[in-house]
Amino acid sequence: MSDFVEVCKIGELKDGTMRKVDIGGREILVARNGDKIYCVDSRCPHLGGDLSKGTLEGSVVTCPLHQSQFDLSDGHVIKWTSWTELVSTIAKAFKTPGPLITHETRVEGERVLARIDR
Repeated sequence: MSDFVEVCKIGELKDGTMRKVDIGGREILVARNGDKIYCVDSRCPHLGGDLSKGTLEGSVVTCPLHQSQFDLSDGHVIKWTSWTELVSTIAKAFKTPGPLITHETRVEGERVLARIDR
């Protein structure tokens, strides 16, 4: 089990926003929805899209490459691609829908901390 590391200051993350940070060479997406802060791997588990360039609605992030949606609270897939049914079926044959990797997150004072397992 790894230790918690600081990913940003709470004041750097406005409500309804997200940003990518580098933690020891690993890209982490930090997102804020009200008082809740989420930390997940920044790359979409499908085609590796940079989720920090996607959109955030509540706790749902949408991939900018193919509009797959994930719930940041636990990483589960909400929607797997915006492709047609045939293309989506073919894509699933090569890479099945997988969840985002989430990281335990907490706030201590002004510091946002996450446990980043290697």
